[in-house]
Amino acid sequence: MCLQKITLVILAIVVSPSVSVKNYSSALGASILFYDAQRSGPLPANNPIKWRGDSALTDCVVGGWYNGADFLKFGLPMASSAEFLLWSLYKWKDAYVGAGQLTQMYDMVKWPLDYFLKAWNSAKQELVYQVGEENVEYAYWGRPEDMTHPRPCKVASAAHPGSDVAGATAAALALGALVFEDQGDSAYSKQLLASATSLYKFAVAHRGPYQTGIYTSDKDTDELCLAAVWLYRATHLVEYLDAAKNFVSHDSSWGLTLESKDLSCQQLLFEETQDSTYRRSITDYFNNWLPGGTVQYTPCGLAWRMKWGPLGTAAKSAFLALLAADSGIEQDRYQKWAVEQINYILGDNPHNGGCFSYEVGYSSKYPLQPDHRAASCPDRPAPCGHEQSSSTEPNPQILTGAIVGGPDEYDQYVDSRPDWVHNEVQVDYNAGFQAALAGIVHLQNVNLFPATNNKCPCNQ
Repeated sequence: MCLQKITLVILAIVVSPSVSVKNYSSALGASILFYDAQRSGPLPANNPIKWRGDSALTDCVVGGWYNGADFLKFGLPMASSAEFLLWSLYKWKDAYVGAGQLTQMYDMVKWPLDYFLKAWNSAKQELVYQVGEENVEYAYWGRPEDMTHPRPCKVASAAHPGSDVAGATAAALALGALVFEDQGDSAYSKQLLASATSLYKFAVAHRGPYQTGIYTSDKDTDELCLAAVWLYRATHLVEYLDAAKNFVSHDSSWGLTLESKDLSCQQLLFEETQDSTYRRSITDYFNNWLPGGTVQYTPCGLAWRMKWGPLGTAAKSAFLALLAADSGIEQDRYQKWAVEQINYILGDNPHNGGCFSYEVGYSSKYPLQPDHRAASCPDRPAPCGHEQSSSTEPNPQILTGAIVGGPDEYDQYVDSRPDWVHNEVQVDYNAGFQAALAGIVHLQNVNLFPATNNKCPCNQ
């Protein structure tokens, strides 16, 4: 570890006195472990998270990821997160190879895909998009392995549409088909593609938002656009490309969020067509997001768009900036900005004297009290309950790889479990972060790592 730190410091000095270089490969591998910690269902023999065990074995659909601190399984954030992660593997497989994480990544991302295959019943034309009732799950503090309360399901059908969540799930399945075809598992790829095709058809035939009390969606066109593009890439059928062009919005988005994924489809359609209209939408977006635009910045340089999950939101835009740069748009400017945003998360910030990583387990300073029920529980047979939720002690279990919600607009952050606004973890927060890390490792692999200039650099 000492030799590794010395190497990183020397590299930073050689590149530029203000350049901060992180161990992006290590951060990438840690993020994979966070998703392993979120697994629901019967865990495999190679489970790397020893404080986690089998859980929720009687769910109407077994498996998948718990959404965040609690044990709800939400279809929209799970599908959207899986798509980002699969996209990074599809685009920059070399990053996972170089980081020594390719096998782990295939294993991790197959978990939600297997869940989606079970959640979609093409014969009944029904998609399970939620497991667990919000108020019941929020009231429970303990281990997922110890749950005994009822966990009802919510289902999209012809009578109760959910074309937004169905579109997002179809997009993940279609992209999964591409990824696992490349891996060499043709049988699994065909299974994923068949489900993606039938689910997309269902979504288009039965338009309407899904019914939920959280993670609401005000439109379905962005998810349907993404599903159509990935189906086009998987099948080469022009009808899907034409459909995507009809679904896409040409407006500049406020941000890349669960509610709005327009930027993602604009990027994919630009890659397919090189149409200047899509390019303009992308550059308009980043003109707003980069310094000098409408997005607020913290004193140390985080693009702070919203109170909830500002780190995850900035990381998603960083991922799309790397994709845009890779497709020939503002390459130097976008790559520099994207790396600087990830550097902020990994230590280029002022908290606790600086060099504080908002990714748990990375470096010597990181959040000790992320808001996470399972990680707050001591080892069995010790009991776990609401006293753990308000404890001021560090979590007994290290939730390696999770990024917390993040600081306020002034770089202020308190590492306190009850402060769930700033310490909440979610599969959605990590998705863009890990995807951007893959893009940065790729830049290192091809010797295109940009010169950066973080305002509060840490070269440890």
